[in-house]
Amino acid sequence: MKKQSLCIAAAALVLASCASTGVKTSADGYASVSKNGAAVPYRVLLKTADGVEIQNGGYGSDGCAHPADSSLFYLITDRGPNIDYEGASGKGKLFPVPEYSPRIGLFRMEKNGTVSLVKEIILKSPDGKPITGLPNPKDRGATGEIAYTLDGKILGTDDYGLDSEGIAAAKDGTFWISDEYGPHIVHFAADGTEIERISPYGMTTGNRHLPAVLARRRANRGMEGLALTPDGKTLVGLMQSTLYNPSKKEITNKRLIRIVTFDIASGATKQFVYLQNKETDSTCGIVALSNTEFVVIERDGNFSGEKETHKYLFKIDISGATDVTGDDVQSPDGMVVNGKTLEQCSAEELSKAGIKTVSKKLLVDLTSYLPNKYPHDKLEGLWITGRNSIAVANDNDFAINVKDNKLVQKILPGTDRIDDDVVYVITLEHPLY
Repeated sequence: MKKQSLCIAAAALVLASCASTGVKTSADGYASVSKNGAAVPYRVLLKTADGVEIQNGGYGSDGCAHPADSSLFYLITDRGPNIDYEGASGKGKLFPVPEYSPRIGLFRMEKNGTVSLVKEIILKSPDGKPITGLPNPKDRGATGEIAYTLDGKILGTDDYGLDSEGIAAAKDGTFWISDEYGPHIVHFAADGTEIERISPYGMTTGNRHLPAVLARRRANRGMEGLALTPDGKTLVGLMQSTLYNPSKKEITNKRLIRIVTFDIASGATKQFVYLQNKETDSTCGIVALSNTEFVVIERDGNFSGEKETHKYLFKIDISGATDVTGDDVQSPDGMVVNGKTLEQCSAEELSKAGIKTVSKKLLVDLTSYLPNKYPHDKLEGLWITGRNSIAVANDNDFAINVKDNKLVQKILPGTDRIDDDVVYVITLEHPLY
């Protein structure tokens, strides 16, 4: 694959009106971002008895441009500080701050290339109460995960809990957010109050639904990315990993990722097959360039210097891909080919069945082009800042990690530095649209 020449946050740019997003872009602040990125501000939520600093960072699960002001952008947290943990009742997740509410941060890219926090928007249930990131109960998006406190006690569930991962800001000031529980797509008012929750068929969360097959997402690998098309009419969700369809043991095509579209007015859905490069990687973000073209993230979970690392941005096009919804959107298996689910079919079998996959083209290999080789493990957020400019952000997991079933500080390997949330700006030689 031919590499494109990149200039990373170099000289000042004067960018044209951003037709695909409706945002008039001015590169003032983005052009001034250091080649090593701009750190996202944070405060300390909690310091444990062992001295581990839990940050109210975590901003980087996804990002999106402000619909009207090019100096502003949004970043979203996921469900809150958590680590893998095995307690008395089995494997699950430890939540050191269980009352934490997922939130949207509104940030400003200052003219000197630094990031400042303008405000936080706490996500709330329909009755206006702050939600938590605790798992959903049965029939409302449960993943089977057990939630534990710092001292190993079992926590309850939250009907409106959200493991938020994707965000799109609408021109009317509202937000659409996707998550990894249901997976759900939730519409929130400008103040963070839930308006509508859209979940796979079979869940009792609302009147409109996503395809039933999406409920077979892996735990913690749900709808990782969400985009809103430039015309404001369609949501486009990106699953992080191959569905366990029909089961974890029976899937064979682990490169197969589903993209789902949701018509906001009618509720109609479509599905498309996207093939990632490596079956061990994840797709972790999507942003719209047009109604059919998007930029997506493919990544592994390695830090720079740990084995081989994959941190890619691809330009994709769904216009020539086959809608694989099938005859029954309520079928838990989805479309079946010769008695097998799509996740059981090889690329060759899909092709023989007349199924065309989403086309893709490499835009950026961040580990090759960034001077610091992109040191973070979780590349997750991205948004368009101009016709040939993309901003990306990482999820730092609130600066915590796990070792031997214990909560520890998340440190960049080979350094003594905490893994911060950092925004990088990539400028391509050729326009994106």
